Amino acid sequence: MASSARLRFLPTLGTAAAVTALMSLAGCQGWLEDRYAASVPPTTGVQPLTGLANNVSIRHNRLGMPLIESSSFHDALFAMGYEHASDRISQMVGMRLLAQGRLAEMAGPGVLDVDRFMRTVNLKRRADELYASASPRLKRFFEVYARGVNAYLFRYRDNLPMDLAQADYKPEYWKPEDSALIFCLVNFNLSVNLQEEINSLVLAQKVGADKLAWLLPTYPDEALPFDETSKLKGLNLGGQLASLEGLDKVVAQLADVSMLGVAASNNWAIAPSHSRSGKTLFANDTHLPISLPSAWNYMQISAPKYQAAGVTIAGVPAIVAGFNGKVAWGMTMVMGDNQDLFLEKVKREGSRLMYEVDGKWQPAMARNETFLIKGQKPIRETVYETRHGPLLNGTLGQKQLDLQPSSFNSGYGLALQTPDFKDDKSLDAFFDLSRAQTVEQASDASRQIRAVALNLVFADAQHIGWQVTGRYPNRKDGLGLVPSPGWTPRYDWDGYADPMLHPYDQDPAQGWLGTANQRTIGKGYGMQLSNSWYYPERSERLAQLASATQQDTRSMIAMQYDQTTTFADKLKKMFEAPGMAKPLKAAIDALPEADRAKAREAYSRLMAFDGRLSPTSADAALYELFLQESAKQIFLDELGPQDSPTWKAFVANADLSYSAQADHLLGREDSPFWDDVRTPQKEDKPTILARSLAAAVTAGDNLLGGDRKAWQWGKLHTYSFKSDSIKLAPLLDASQRLGLSAASSTLDRGPYPAGGDQSTLNASAYHWGGQNFDTFLAPAMRIIVDFGQVEPMMGLNSTGQSGNPASPHYADGIDAWLKAQYVSFPMQRQNFDKAYGTQRLTLVPGK
Repeated sequence: MASSARLRFLPTLGTAAAVTALMSLAGCQGWLEDRYAASVPPTTGVQPLTGLANNVSIRHNRLGMPLIESSSFHDALFAMGYEHASDRISQMVGMRLLAQGRLAEMAGPGVLDVDRFMRTVNLKRRADELYASASPRLKRFFEVYARGVNAYLFRYRDNLPMDLAQADYKPEYWKPEDSALIFCLVNFNLSVNLQEEINSLVLAQKVGADKLAWLLPTYPDEALPFDETSKLKGLNLGGQLASLEGLDKVVAQLADVSMLGVAASNNWAIAPSHSRSGKTLFANDTHLPISLPSAWNYMQISAPKYQAAGVTIAGVPAIVAGFNGKVAWGMTMVMGDNQDLFLEKVKREGSRLMYEVDGKWQPAMARNETFLIKGQKPIRETVYETRHGPLLNGTLGQKQLDLQPSSFNSGYGLALQTPDFKDDKSLDAFFDLSRAQTVEQASDASRQIRAVALNLVFADAQHIGWQVTGRYPNRKDGLGLVPSPGWTPRYDWDGYADPMLHPYDQDPAQGWLGTANQRTIGKGYGMQLSNSWYYPERSERLAQLASATQQDTRSMIAMQYDQTTTFADKLKKMFEAPGMAKPLKAAIDALPEADRAKAREAYSRLMAFDGRLSPTSADAALYELFLQESAKQIFLDELGPQDSPTWKAFVANADLSYSAQADHLLGREDSPFWDDVRTPQKEDKPTILARSLAAAVTAGDNLLGGDRKAWQWGKLHTYSFKSDSIKLAPLLDASQRLGLSAASSTLDRGPYPAGGDQSTLNASAYHWGGQNFDTFLAPAMRIIVDFGQVEPMMGLNSTGQSGNPASPHYADGIDAWLKAQYVSFPMQRQNFDKAYGTQRLTLVPGK
């Protein structure tokens, strides 16, 4: 729901398989709109639909965002399903197939390994638990919503959007349980530490268990986790786990078509004491991988017993962040570590797979899965599970593709344990949250949300609050940062933390509260939320700005678009620290003459840099070049080359949480990674920093030219909105990739100059240590609610309302997003015409 790294969110996936037909038509937007005009539902007129009880009015604002006006909430839910499908049916179908592990049915064999992984994880089991736990009332809501989706699917069965039509894929009708499955997919995608644990094994194979501790996410005031990495000692990481690269590649594939492990989002609320109007202010922006369409879909509902406006996820009948006229609510990731990987000792006995438990061998549970593959014969495979959960290794002795997870003949299995959702009332709680009339009611509802780990912030006109949701395991031992030995009960879970221990706050004395994926609890707190917190700089900048009094709508906008990093000041303090300043200058003086001049120039400019990462700033470009080059100078000698699985795992971890790159720059002078193992002498931190300063200027000269005052950060760092079909290209065959490449100019948008980076409130993250500075993560939506205004809520999406390239609202939101041109979401009926106009589509009961 919240938000965010290498894994991309909510793909259309709809796909790629046959966009080859557009090869000769690349760039012909007019042809596209004409050829698929019938796939774009009308926004005016009368539409008879079976399943409605009464008429429903739907109006759209200038960006295509709908206002649903209905005389009953059930009819509003029906219309919500119809509107979601009208705008995002490809996205909905893609998410459902991804969650089911059935993408290959539409996209072919290139995505089979993603299907294997998802079928093994078995989200359907958790979705069934969640749906079974919902109240009869909630199930009726989901059923009515599904009827609205299916009304669209029936009416437009012969006029589907381009990606589905070209793939010749006929979507199945929507089931109520499908919405619970999408909810579980979003929840699973918040598992930051899953990717980190897999990456930790990849890194340990190269550097060993002892040095691994220096590479794990550990805040500067915390001890390095040597006890945690000692769990891996004694394992033949370079031998028995040599095939782990296969699993890592599969997770990287999933990263390119989903959002697993994305770490981002901001939310905050300002108390009346800090507000110009004497009433509260609220803001939320969720950071997700740049995609077209956006993950989010705006919607407003006005019914006699329900009104709310905000963002939705197509496929789920809920406004998950927004405003209902009395309460505003929004979310960020807790960065909760509520899953674990367990290394299992495995062996084969005849046709059975056995695994060790406390010195004894017992059979693994088995289930058969059949994979239907477009253009190929079906494949039937067996998935195994231990007491901890499904084994991710893949199929026994049937390794058909290089990207398939390692087989069990390695002697180890890798089991994934996740919380169960039995008796979980999260679906009901989200609905109750959207109807809350006070902060107190919002807090009560949010405490019942267990299925997803979020920082929920909410506000009414006079009060503000924060609540952590989720379900967190009590580990008998260990931190869960790296996979634990599963053959001993020492690291098993012992139930879940008492929800009464979940952190919360209301109306703090400081006059504001907010979260930005940082560590929100102190050491020694009574439960373990996580050890994989995101970089603290966004929360530090939030504190700087939110502490000011006299806040208003304009200051909220300025905060959401702020591009100043506090990391730059930390870097300067490190340069000037006792024990560093003189050795660093000496190391610069010891460089070869050409590099010496470059390093001095870089040092001088960085010391004068104000931390503003404007896209037009030359010093911002130099600063980011230094960060990128320092990562290579410190770590590449031991973790490289750059195209190796080890380096890719290292870079991916920096996307997910506080990284070794940042940690070493600000401290860790005694780290073994300061030594360049390629040279006979032993280097220290000043020596490597001096090299990094020179390398930054050299890289800038190569990328931006010799006129260093004319450099611009936005020429290195850009936003490029790639369609979800285009993102599938690397998984497809050569002819399909060629077709998609030809269609990219029609389907994609950008590049646009970008400012900021992963540490700024206006986040625009790139891969730290990667091959370029391309933005992969940015605010996917923005909401501001100023209770001092007549109409408090305004918002923005990052792309268009529609995922259909033939729609005029496919990408028209990008310009408004770049220019901070928010749109209003009025709650008073007399103001509807101004925001939504008077033209409307009327849905009427059909026969």
